[in-house]
Amino acid sequence: MFRRSKTQDPAPSAPEPVSQPNRLAPRSPSEAIKPTAAPPPPEKPVRERGGLLSAVSGFLTLFVILGLGAILGLVVLERQTNEAGPLAADKVVVVPRSSVGEMAELLKREGVIAHPMLFELTARFGRKAALKAGEYNFKAHASIDDVVDVLIQGRPVQHAITFPEGLTSEQIVARLNDNDVLTGDINETPPEGSLLPDTYKFERGDSRQKILNLMRTKQREVLSQIWARRSPDVPVRTPQEMVTLASIVEKETGRADERPRVAGVFVNRLQKRMRLQSDPTIVYGLVGGRGTLGRGILRSEIDRVTPYNTYAIEGLPPGPIANPGRAALEAVANPSRTKELFFVADGTGGHVFAETLEAHNRNVARWRQVEKAKAAADPGSTVGVDKVEPPQADPAALPPRTGLPGASVAGAPMAYDGSDASSARSRAFDASEGTARDPLRNKTFDLNSPKTVPVLSQPKAGPVPR
Repeated sequence: MFRRSKTQDPAPSAPEPVSQPNRLAPRSPSEAIKPTAAPPPPEKPVRERGGLLSAVSGFLTLFVILGLGAILGLVVLERQTNEAGPLAADKVVVVPRSSVGEMAELLKREGVIAHPMLFELTARFGRKAALKAGEYNFKAHASIDDVVDVLIQGRPVQHAITFPEGLTSEQIVARLNDNDVLTGDINETPPEGSLLPDTYKFERGDSRQKILNLMRTKQREVLSQIWARRSPDVPVRTPQEMVTLASIVEKETGRADERPRVAGVFVNRLQKRMRLQSDPTIVYGLVGGRGTLGRGILRSEIDRVTPYNTYAIEGLPPGPIANPGRAALEAVANPSRTKELFFVADGTGGHVFAETLEAHNRNVARWRQVEKAKAAADPGSTVGVDKVEPPQADPAALPPRTGLPGASVAGAPMAYDGSDASSARSRAFDASEGTARDPLRNKTFDLNSPKTVPVLSQPKAGPVPR
């Protein structure tokens, strides 16, 4: 057996002692039994954020802040756009076609709005529709919201122009040319009797020709309706003849209640083949579309033969002498059923009617007494009387006349305005026509309200003994 040497089999060494934390020896027994404080937890390692996550987080934060700011701003803007504006009273402003910014500056100058920038923001982003140019009426203290609504809805101010019944086409064109709200030129004067007198609405900038075209369209519509329901006894063969007779009726009386009766007188005379002898036809034959003489008719003018002088021609003149209204057309289409052949002014703006020449002469005599009384009360006034023919045995049997009517009326007493016999004139044609009391000169005449007859300074005479 081999014997191990001591160097080959060393003896096991003793284990090394475990190191212990340094502890202080307790100072007293009580301190020795107290628990030892636990050590603090280890610190967490700091992680670094990625670039994308940081950007998303910042964007969301910014978005929330901006959203809250936008909501707050909208609330403030909504309140400001609904606040009362600076306009103290209603005001009409013409807004031309321009940019929103230019509109805002114009409204600021006119005192309609106080904040042009706020108006622009509201118009550009608060409304989807475009603003429209035009003439608008802005209400007092209108808010920016109200102003924008007015410009979007595009309801401009409506103007009105009125044409009284009995104007000639030339007078109607003159009235259109006098209106400075309308624009454009009139191509030509329409034919007499082709326009319907009425009140017409229009906007600033509309053309004058547009109004004329509308008047012609309305006249055709009304004439077609009235012609379809006319009385079969009316001695007119065409719609144009009805307009012609209606224009004479229109010029003979301004009273609505008299139109059917005056039409009845003319219808009776036509049926008896008596001349109409209407003074307004003499005037039209002398001055045409100018419409009025501005004075009475001279004796020489009564004797002057023209195509329109119904003292000289048989039946109706060749065309209308004015533009009659709807009521005059209705009166001719369905006149009063009467046997009356004459009428004369009664001094109150109306007329007194008669069936016979004798009764008419008495009416004329009474009217002369009225005129004399007026002349005595006012010596400086010049008044006239009706033109009266010598009595005839039968008014229906008046002899036909082919030339001047002088032989039939030579003995008629006439009114004179001076010592010169050559200046003799009848002052009884139309007391108001061509004067300050002429209803045709009243541009505010309202066809929609009951017509009133002005107090005439001189009488108006209708047809006289034929």
